[in-house]
Amino acid sequence: MDVKVVLSSEEIVRGLKHYRRIAKQDLLLANETDNPEAFRRHAEARRSVYAHLSEIAEVRSPAEVVQEALQAYKDLPFVTGSERDEHTEIKGQENALENFFLMIGLEPKIRREVRSQRKAQQPEMDAAANEA
Repeated sequence: MDVKVVLSSEEIVRGLKHYRRIAKQDLLLANETDNPEAFRRHAEARRSVYAHLSEIAEVRSPAEVVQEALQAYKDLPFVTGSERDEHTEIKGQENALENFFLMIGLEPKIRREVRSQRKAQQPEMDAAANEA
């Protein structure tokens, strides 16, 4: 999938650094929320994605960073509609990648296309049965 990126690697790193700071602030505020553990896990998942993409942006082209992000997004299980506190890490990763796509100005059509390729998360009991 050919994606046009107008930001430089430096601009991508700077933007991701900003998002990491927001996630860190969320970590610090977690204890003041209704569900501190879920809030913390969501923020940590976002920070992890931002850090990973930053590392890639420092050594590879902007287009390669976007391709990596799109692949990570495609590889995430589809958990939309699950209980609020279920799959917190996956939802945090998804949120981080969607923030990244907004930051770089990715066409919504491309994100929707990749999102449609994601597979639904198997329930825990089904996943365990498939491994046996």
